[in-house]
Amino acid sequence: MASNLLSIHNHHEEYTRTWFIHGERVMANTEWTMQGVEFANCNCSTGCPCQFNSLPTHGHCRAHTFFHIERGRYGDVVLDGLRCGLMATWPGPIHEGNGIWLSVVDERANPAQRAALEAISHGKDTDPGGSLFQVFHTTVSKILPTEFRHIDLDIDYGARTATLRVAGLLESDGESIRNPVTGLPHQARVSLPMGFEYTEAEFISGKAKTTAPIDLQFDGTHAHLAKFHWSTHGVVR
Repeated sequence: MASNLLSIHNHHEEYTRTWFIHGERVMANTEWTMQGVEFANCNCSTGCPCQFNSLPTHGHCRAHTFFHIERGRYGDVVLDGLRCGLMATWPGPIHEGNGIWLSVVDERANPAQRAALEAISHGKDTDPGGSLFQVFHTTVSKILPTEFRHIDLDIDYGARTATLRVAGLLESDGESIRNPVTGLPHQARVSLPMGFEYTEAEFISGKAKTTAPIDLQFDGTHAHLAKFHWSTHGVVR
């Protein structure tokens, strides 16, 4: 593989590779990286067996995940301060496929930023198995047109709370799992050293409701918060 490397060009600490394959000049993935915090909520019971390679609680999966980018770049396109997310549903376990996917991109993004976030959320410019977007995108059979909406996302990682409002699409909230006897917050932290979404996450309880086009109606189901550092080549650890 190294013998195919033609050149490396540096642009603001990012680079684009040019390869020479079968006599043709081929551009490799645009390098990207993002750091920030994520709020995810699905229809499984709190804890979500999917996180441990078990089947989903109800035999099928419905979920959303939204994230705030504290620092990010797609090639030379700066993504700092923007938000993005996805809403998806599968008729069975995710790995069996036939999912429906909707990417939602911050309406504040300019055209270049919109294109960058749409590409990343569709699993493009990413090594196979390198991100939750790339992995999940291999399991969907229908991709809905990307929505550009106002995304109001407030995550307090230390307090284990989240509030999400996507204009005209989604309302979702997260809070600590509660002790069923005392009602006190119950903290559950999970580490996945080889995970394709996060290395560590706070497991919480979530609720959500949507209007269209993907039906998500949760109340007291699994949710998690994670500090992420994603890139073209996977989770940065």
